[in-house]
Amino acid sequence: MASVMPRKNYARIPFSMDLPNLIEVQLDSFVRLKKEGLGDLLHEISPIESYNKGMKLYFPSRSPEAEQWGLKYWFGEPKHTIEECVERDLTYASPLYISVLLAGPDVPEPIKQDIFLGDFPEMTDKGTFIINGTERVVVSQLIRSPGVYFEAPTDRATGRPLAMAKLIPDRGAWMEFETRKSDYIILKFNRKRTVPITVFLRAMSVVNDGNGEKILTAGTDEELLALFQDVDNNPERLFITSTLRQEPEWDLSHHLTIAEAALIEFFKKMRPGDPATLDNARQFLEEQLFDQRHYNLERVGRYKLNQKLDLQIPIPHRTITKADIVRLVRRMILINNGVEPPDDIDHLGNRRVKTVGE
Repeated sequence: MASVMPRKNYARIPFSMDLPNLIEVQLDSFVRLKKEGLGDLLHEISPIESYNKGMKLYFPSRSPEAEQWGLKYWFGEPKHTIEECVERDLTYASPLYISVLLAGPDVPEPIKQDIFLGDFPEMTDKGTFIINGTERVVVSQLIRSPGVYFEAPTDRATGRPLAMAKLIPDRGAWMEFETRKSDYIILKFNRKRTVPITVFLRAMSVVNDGNGEKILTAGTDEELLALFQDVDNNPERLFITSTLRQEPEWDLSHHLTIAEAALIEFFKKMRPGDPATLDNARQFLEEQLFDQRHYNLERVGRYKLNQKLDLQIPIPHRTITKADIVRLVRRMILINNGVEPPDDIDHLGNRRVKTVGE
């Protein structure tokens, strides 16, 4: 391992400030990974179900089954010291064990068992890892934070700003919102096909976002216009009214509401080869946006979203909500009308440090 070089100070004026622990961020991040991060990861994948749903394999998580049976994970002692790993070209690691539970209709009695999951590389007190006898370090990255970002490129023909927004999760489908020259707003979902934003708002009124706020409950024209009437009040540029004109003719002959028809229309656009039933459409949207296994803003993403859109949604709620989309569209309209400025994409406030624990 690299030895610490002695330092000599030739300054005439003594330096009174103590040097801070410059690797504290790395050390703390790794400790959080072992104490909380692994538990969160196991919670996301638990339980694993068989194809016929007859058996479920539970991992340590916050589920009632895991807590009832006392499922947990723990680390054993490293098999070799740091010095031995360097001398013998080994990896400095601890064995990782977890307790799992197999249960379900096809299992006569629940089976709990402790299993060895693998060797988990350990960090030294210098913030490094010993991999095959070589000392290595994981460099922190400066990345764009999850959240929403607003831009406003100027239309060359009219000289007016056309607001754009990107809603970026830590994991899941990207959503890009654009203002077209004819003053209507569209959504590009997961970098694929586009739909008018009013179709998406109507579709969201059918599903449950898990937030419990009474917003977007019917998806009617009157409800949509009322949500934006205080900001979409420029008679020369009525964005919601213009977007409503871009919608298709709704077929309500099968006892569907206009919101349910919009949900099916959204599903047809995103999954053109699948049967367009109401149940399939609802399941698709709920899995894409409201299931934390498929869509996760992370804590920093939810915090940034609350800050940018002036919301008070609890930080543990890491999926998207109806209020997020409504506030986002309202902000776009204000930017289009010159009331609010867009974001500075290159500002360091829109970036964060991704540490070793992630």
